[in-house]
Order: sequence, then C-alpha cells, then structure tokens
Amino acid sequence: MDSSCSAHFFTSSPKLLFTAHLTAVKMPNLSLGEKEKFFLSPNSGRKELFPSIHDPPTKELSVIVPSYNEEERLPLMMDETLEYLEQRQKKNSSFSYEVIVVDDGSKDETTKVALNYSKEYGSDKVRVLTLLKNRGKGGAVKMGVLSCRGRYILMADADGATKFADIEKVEAGLKDLQSGPDNMAISCGSRAHLEKATIAKRSYFRTLLMYGFHFLVWFLCVRGIRDTQCGFKLLTREAAQRTFSTLHVDRWLLFLHFRAFDVELLYIAQCLKIPIAEVAVQWTEIEGSKLIPFWSWLQMGKDLLFIRLRYFTGAWNLEMPKKVI
Repeated sequence: MDSSCSAHFFTSSPKLLFTAHLTAVKMPNLSLGEKEKFFLSPNSGRKELFPSIHDPPTKELSVIVPSYNEEERLPLMMDETLEYLEQRQKKNSSFSYEVIVVDDGSKDETTKVALNYSKEYGSDKVRVLTLLKNRGKGGAVKMGVLSCRGRYILMADADGATKFADIEKVEAGLKDLQSGPDNMAISCGSRAHLEKATIAKRSYFRTLLMYGFHFLVWFLCVRGIRDTQCGFKLLTREAAQRTFSTLHVDRWLLFLHFRAFDVELLYIAQCLKIPIAEVAVQWTEIEGSKLIPFWSWLQMGKDLLFIRLRYFTGAWNLEMPKKVI
C-alpha cells in the first residue's frame, strides 16, 4: 500500500516521526469498567453480564448504535430499525437479531429512552450498554462490538441518516466478496454517489476542503474506498473481532464530523488484506454541528497523519492483544 512518495515523506521528517511515536497510547483501550460489564433487564430488574465477541455467535445480526446525548433523535432511528427487524423476523423465523445502544456517557436521558425499548422488546433483542465516561464515538462502537452476539455486525448511527432498510444493500455487497476461509469481510455504506449533487450546494471553500480530505485519506491511509465516513458498515464477526481488537482511535473531530476511527478501521482491514465492498446507500443530512473550516482541516490532517505515522514507526501494530476484556 505504500508508495515511494509517501514513504519518502515519512522518512524525511524525523521530528514528526518521533512526536507521533512518543505521544501514542501504545495499547488499544479494550476494557469495560466493572459497572459497565452488565446490562439491565428492565422486565426482571436484574443485571446480566454482557458476552464477549470471542464467544460463539448466538444471533444472526447485531446492530451497534453509538449514542451521545441522543434522547431526541434516538426514538426515530430505533422505531425504524426495530420495525424493519421485526418484519424481517416474521418473514424468516430463522433470522434473529439484537440491537445494542451504547450510551457514551450522555448527560441527558439517552439510557432511559433506550431502556424503554428494551422493556418493550425484551433484553434479548435490545440491550443498553451505558459507559460511565465519554469515550468518543469510536470507543462507543468498539465497546458495543466487543460485547455483541451476532454472526454479522452492523454499525448504525443514532441520527438515522441512513435508511435502515439499506442493510440489504450492504448485505448483498458482503455476499459478493470472496471472504476466504477465515470468513473476514467488510461492506461499507457509501454516499460517494451523492457528491455531485451536494457540491452544487456547497461553497467553493467547503468543496476544496472535501477534495483535500479525500486526498489526505488516499495519500496517508486508505485507498480504493471513496467514502470512509458513512456510519453504516457491516462486518462479519471474524472481521470485527480482528479489527476492533486492534483499533486505537476512539474519538472523532466534532466540528467536521470527521471520524478518524473509521479511517483506522479500514486502514487495519486493508493492511490485513480483508476484502472490502463499498455500496451506495440512501442518506439524509441531519442537522448538527457546523464546520469550523481552517482549524478543522488542520486537525483532520493531523489525525490522519498520526494514524499512519504510529503504524509506520511501530508505536501501534496489527498484532492481536493477548486478552480482550
């Protein structure tokens, strides 16, 4: 994946290499606190231990929904998601699912809202993982993935920007891949087909930033994937276990909605030669934070550069941790 151009860039900047290596947190944070290892069964009032991704799967599909202060937007997404999943289960009795809402240290009633769905559908179908401290979206997704039961694992944002029924498109993309004997494959929802329409609505400067972002992703980390940022990704259990156990980046750049952990996830997958499909999905822009152009662009570039440099210098590596808690 390295080009002579990028390799020369890295080796010609010893001070930058040293900084990236020195400031790296060497091991990924894979541990839950003692109180975070349990989910509440609202109907019985009992707390039960979350399973591990290293256990054999007992569900066909796990949907991981990272949520931070989402008490208002979460119900719309959950209603759409659960209606689809329930209808699918009625049509196919062998289909089973779970939805894990990961409350990422919210300051509002996100956990309470999610627990209402757990009470309605049962904790076998809807579970709530409440993190005591905010870990960032990547950290929330990772903790949900490491605690799930599905043969297939879908990341889905709480804002409902992607139509949930498009899971069928990413499933088709996954099936078209040659996953090999290790059964590792990833299918990414993509909004790249919508770029031409959105460019007409953007300022020249924001369009320039978008193309600059695409170039940095391509030059530093991930090639062949036009949209790394769509939060609608489907993984086989084996691919999720391998990539998320190695994932270091937890946070994202709030003002730009730039998800550095998505880039690292796909970088790891490409380094491990895990097949990746990119599939067009429906997407609706949801109101949120506004771009702070110059600072956001600099921070984005720094995040991408440091991901690459930390693997380049060996501060981060692709080896599986000896123990995942």
